[in-house]
Amino acid sequence: MMRSILLLTLLSASVAQAADAVDAGAARKLYDKSCMACHAAKFGGDGSSVFTRPDHKVHDLKQLQARVTGCSMKTNAGWFPSDEATVAAWLNQTYYKFR
Repeated sequence: MMRSILLLTLLSASVAQAADAVDAGAARKLYDKSCMACHAAKFGGDGSSVFTRPDHKVHDLKQLQARVTGCSMKTNAGWFPSDEATVAAWLNQTYYKFR
């Protein structure tokens, strides 16, 4: 539990920094390697419809950060907190537009 809280705290700070200078290419590469196959299997196409569906499970930046961290852990992606922050910032910039 403490590990999760620490990771979310670090991720929050990292996402705030990453949001200013999102490396879209790096984020997309991480997403394509570790996320797209699962999302495509569950939602069809390239899996991006999970981000645009009307019944979002994510309603703010904190939930987005937690979701990215959770998916990273579930898939054993081996991402660093900075990778999670980059992907969360890219998803926010590309799909969610949270402030």
